[in-house]
Amino acid sequence: MTFDQFDFDPRIQAGIQAMGFTTPTPIQEQAIPEIIGGHDVLGLAQTGTGKTAAFLLPVLEMLTTGPLRKIRVLVVAPTRELADQIYQQSLALSKKTKIRSLAIYGGVGKKPQIDALKRGVEVVVACPGRLLDLHNDKHIDLSHVEVLILDEADRMFDMGFLPDIRRIIKRLPRERQNLLFSATMPKDIRHLADETLVDPVTVKIGMIAPAKTVSHALYPCTQKQKNKLLRALLQDLKFGRMLIFTRTKYKARNLARDLSKKGYNVAALQGNMSQSQRVKAMEGFRKGKYDMMIATDIAARGIDVSDITHVINFDMPDTVDAYTHRIGRTGRAKQSGEAFTFATGEDLPMIRKIERLLEEPLELRGLEGFDYEGFDPENPWPKGAPKSSGQHAQDRRKRQNSRNRHRGGNRPQGGGNSSARGKARKKPRPKKVG
Repeated sequence: MTFDQFDFDPRIQAGIQAMGFTTPTPIQEQAIPEIIGGHDVLGLAQTGTGKTAAFLLPVLEMLTTGPLRKIRVLVVAPTRELADQIYQQSLALSKKTKIRSLAIYGGVGKKPQIDALKRGVEVVVACPGRLLDLHNDKHIDLSHVEVLILDEADRMFDMGFLPDIRRIIKRLPRERQNLLFSATMPKDIRHLADETLVDPVTVKIGMIAPAKTVSHALYPCTQKQKNKLLRALLQDLKFGRMLIFTRTKYKARNLARDLSKKGYNVAALQGNMSQSQRVKAMEGFRKGKYDMMIATDIAARGIDVSDITHVINFDMPDTVDAYTHRIGRTGRAKQSGEAFTFATGEDLPMIRKIERLLEEPLELRGLEGFDYEGFDPENPWPKGAPKSSGQHAQDRRKRQNSRNRHRGGNRPQGGGNSSARGKARKKPRPKKVG
């Protein structure tokens, strides 16, 4: 199938060609016809599978007819980076049309956004806080919205935006089309979907988990060893672009500074930076000025860079969903990627959850030649701590390998069947009396 089969307006087709799109991804192939048909849609798919174009293309097609300079499509996103990414893609796809798009988020002055609203736009991509500010100040008119799109709804819940989302929905016309897209679907977001969507079509592409093109490994260490281990690992790795995730803004800033002193082209992305600093860092990373970015979870959504080869969790994420979205920055568009996580004994509960998500054990790795100072990466967890499913699987493999070696050295001559050796004979059942 190609995009020509959707019979888009020639001006939208020109945008598709300019973006280099040829064959729709599965989420696009299934969602676009339903959205064009006017259905509410619940779209569930892994990150990096083309969800943005899946909802933008049909709504831009809708906007090629009807009134201009009224807000007819509202997209709500959790972070400035994701909002800007959607906005940029909307601009590129509608370049040959008269459709105007606008991004609205905090961290920058309101006046340019207010002026653009006065001139009139058809598509608004907004973060909840600034959108409500402008609406409360009567700078934005939402009475003509025909399509509401909630992107990364699970992340909006994680960030505490659910009350704001409900306030926004109350300010919209009742008669509208609703689209909700996400990579994961916790129960609370399922409740929001039930409240918002009317008789929706559910489009679910594969398991809501990291892409199969990504390999996963744990590097056990102590908390104090993480900085040295990272520097040693970077010397061993050949990578294109790399994302390194930390738990705190302070750690992201300091780690980026330390690696920069070591000669790496590195940028930080964290919440204390101004919007202009964040845009500069993102653009530098996209265009190759920086080889790696050190980020908090604010960057787990909205980074659309196709050649990220490695993601390193310097700190274990707080939730399985956060792991999914961090790892979703690599292995995009069917390319391969690697995900490494520095793990301490405190991370065992989350390790078990991630293994259940992946349906396989996480590989334990030690870095050859690294001075672990008495710490044993092959037996990393505190004595008496419950083993993870990954450790149990490794123990089983070690026992099996040991048995295989033993059998290989004592195999009977003459082609005897050794597979039956060691098996206990079943005792005959006693006959019933009477």
